[in-house]
Amino acid sequence: MPMLLVLDGNSLLHRAYHAGVLEGITAPDGSPVWALRGLIGHLARAAGHLRPDAVLVGFDCPESSARRTRFPGYKAHRPDKPADLTAQLLAAPPLLTDAGVCTVVPPAYEADDVLASGAALARAAGWESVLMTSDRDAFALIDDTTSVLRVRNGGFDEAVLIDADGLPGLYGVRPAQYRDFAALRGDPSDNLPGVRRFGATTAKKLLTAFGTVEAAWDAPEADLRAAVGDQAATHFIAATARETIERNRSLMSMRHDLDLPALADARLPLDYLTMRQALRARGINLGPSLWALVGGAPPPPAADGEPPADEMPELRPWTFRGGLTARRDPTPGQLALF
Repeated sequence: MPMLLVLDGNSLLHRAYHAGVLEGITAPDGSPVWALRGLIGHLARAAGHLRPDAVLVGFDCPESSARRTRFPGYKAHRPDKPADLTAQLLAAPPLLTDAGVCTVVPPAYEADDVLASGAALARAAGWESVLMTSDRDAFALIDDTTSVLRVRNGGFDEAVLIDADGLPGLYGVRPAQYRDFAALRGDPSDNLPGVRRFGATTAKKLLTAFGTVEAAWDAPEADLRAAVGDQAATHFIAATARETIERNRSLMSMRHDLDLPALADARLPLDYLTMRQALRARGINLGPSLWALVGGAPPPPAADGEPPADEMPELRPWTFRGGLTARRDPTPGQLALF
């Protein structure tokens, strides 16, 4: 089955920014490029591991937000971004476009919506999709043809590929339940409080017992209290909790119907000279590590004592390891990288 790889450009560029901020690589003109270089690294490495047939990268609209219009508090607590991060976020879409990478910045919507719409586009065409992000919200999009490649703290040493069989092992809920789970728990990073007394454990208990929040609302109160305890049940049946959950689910729901380019426009391979020229114009010099994007062969491993090609060790091909960490094996449906 053909595969579409969809990247959350904002999420991954933020991670690349913080990972490389101390090194602070700049272009010859002095402009910051380390996060841009890291984003290309994420893309190249994912392509080398997954060998997708097409690639799409989405970014948040920098000018307006439909979610903030509905709920002014959405992400309102976040401090202003550093100027060098903002500069690279604005530079990323034109850089990728110049390099030939299919890139979408949806008016008023976010990279999450590109992930959801990309998965829907792939599904309708009989393709599978892998959604690459560090954001947990994408777990709600997992199904029989859609997996999530999550980049976590620790970089690629801790990246995991999660499918429908793997998610219950992580959170104890199925993908179809994940939005209810997140709505109950809330998302402090988006300034969305959850229901009082509902952390991950209690949200899991409620959904294990009743399946959905609607079923829990309709259940006898005694059953609810038996499932989650008296204090959590009291907060859950309050009118304010229903408002909180409905608001959170609305804001966490992603659009599946964005107007995206056709899959044919996102097809690999990309043109190597076009891509390298676009990167060099920004002071980013990469070569062999781009092999999976441009239809080349994997570069041979560096000999002992020699620096890796491109002087970018994180772009070496991914390998599998035995567990999520040295202490724990992956759950079924979850591939640990490295």
